[in-house]
Amino acid sequence: MSAKGNRRKAREEALQILYQLDLNEDLSPQAGLHHFQSSFNPADGAIDDFTHRVVNGVTNHLKEIDTVIEGVSENWRKARMAAVDRNILRIGVFELLFCDDIPATVSINEMIELAKHFGAESSPAFINGVLDKVKATLNRPEKAP
Repeated sequence: MSAKGNRRKAREEALQILYQLDLNEDLSPQAGLHHFQSSFNPADGAIDDFTHRVVNGVTNHLKEIDTVIEGVSENWRKARMAAVDRNILRIGVFELLFCDDIPATVSINEMIELAKHFGAESSPAFINGVLDKVKATLNRPEKAP
């Protein structure tokens, strides 16, 4: 599988794990990763390193990520957002803020693809709008555009 395909699959897995953690706040990220691996047993028996990076990164920076999302999503408090959209946005903001090796446009496009696959009909446009606003606020010259 290509690197692009691997990362897309890893993002899908991360979304599923983060969704589970969002709905069960008593579950630790490690327990969520373990549960996912034991329940869905990825093909090679191990969860991708990028999945780990995203899940741990989002959970470690959750307050900061949620603050950024709430700051740019007008009239959409985090609690009002669909859980799928909220977690796609969290992954996107994590990548925009903390993954200098991933161009911003790639992160946004990948989140739109996740929204098309897992979200509601209006999710891709909502995700695109919020992440474009986040991208516009970035003052990170080391981040690829």
